[in-house]
Amino acid sequence: MYKIAIAGTGYVGLVTAVCLASKGFSVTCVDVDADKVKAMAAGHCPIYEEGLPELMKEHRNNLTYTTDYRSAYKDADVVYIGVGTPEKKDGSANLDYVRTVAEQIAESAEKDCVVVIKSTVPIGTNQSILALLQEKAAKGVTFEIASNPEFLSQGTAVKDTLHASRIVIGTQTPHARKVLTDIYEAFGQPIVNTDIKSAEMIKYASNDFLALKISYMNEIANLCEITGADVQDVARGMGYDPRIGNKFLAAGIGYGGSCFPKDTKALHWLANFNDYELKTIKAAIEVNENQKLKLLKKSRKYCSSLQGKRIAVLGLTFKPGTDDLRDAPSLQNIPYLLESGAEVFAWDPVGIPNFKKLYPNELQYCETIEEALHGAELCFIFTEWPQVKALDPAVFVRQMASPVILDGRNCFDLKAMEALPVVYDSIGRRAIRNLAK
Repeated sequence: MYKIAIAGTGYVGLVTAVCLASKGFSVTCVDVDADKVKAMAAGHCPIYEEGLPELMKEHRNNLTYTTDYRSAYKDADVVYIGVGTPEKKDGSANLDYVRTVAEQIAESAEKDCVVVIKSTVPIGTNQSILALLQEKAAKGVTFEIASNPEFLSQGTAVKDTLHASRIVIGTQTPHARKVLTDIYEAFGQPIVNTDIKSAEMIKYASNDFLALKISYMNEIANLCEITGADVQDVARGMGYDPRIGNKFLAAGIGYGGSCFPKDTKALHWLANFNDYELKTIKAAIEVNENQKLKLLKKSRKYCSSLQGKRIAVLGLTFKPGTDDLRDAPSLQNIPYLLESGAEVFAWDPVGIPNFKKLYPNELQYCETIEEALHGAELCFIFTEWPQVKALDPAVFVRQMASPVILDGRNCFDLKAMEALPVVYDSIGRRAIRNLAK
């Protein structure tokens, strides 16, 4: 079997490493954070991801964690690069971490090696990294490059890796293609073999298409509110069309996370850099930014001032199943609530520790939904956690001083809410105003 090293132990790198280990490969995980490496070596999973801690434990004999990149790369047959490519101020992708790892690989490798870029990178990056590897390679060492983008979602990353809809492999040599094909044969998934630039584009085109789909449905939802249509019925009717499908049709308050916001901006920047404008992507970015403030705009109908108001917030993370806050609507809404003089009481099953790093004392963190709702005059729902969706709507009436619920994820059935003395305003559906009951 091939000896594999993986640079980076975030969502992409660690999930890839553990899933490869589950197929019998010996994998060395490299990270610059010594404390993180020590914790992983002791069996602790550094990210909240369903099934990952169990898989790490089950296949620990195939996994090594280290900060010593030289020893990890010197005799590796394959090195995956899975480090971050964060967004720069201008929207372009920051490739500094990718380049740093490439330089480390070049100075460390003592045998021929296939370098696989799994990080999301702009079209043309693989070729520039190959040039860097060749420039700095030790005498007699040959490098080959491959693009192998990931298509995992946070919260379902293990499942998405082990049971992917497809595996994309972009190469320019038969040997590199054979190595990647051999590795992924154990996964039993469809393989799309292509050239490197096409593989790079497949990643961006896929992510940005889903962002477009979400943004389109949010615009339809906004129009539904104006015209009196119900966006959930609209989505249900659309979803039966096999050309459209029923995925990513749920209206809400915008997308977040580590991929869609960054990838739409990066592709938009790349197009502009090449004197072309992707009008659809530009529109998706604008729609998403506006949609995140949808609940705040709705609140003005029910509350002229937030000063001194007790506000309940249900959900801090950008989606359920993860503790990731990146581009979460809560990060735009809660600062505004605080600046407006509101008292914020927030609940989230896993996101509170990360939110506390940003706002340690500015708001109250609650262990239960009921605690967050107690005495509240407004409730904002930012994340559709199962605990929220399973809630008996009557709890709003029992716990809140004034049950005004602004639901950014359409968690509750309109008929159930209509039977209660509440204000319930969601996305793309008629508002219920029954406080007079």
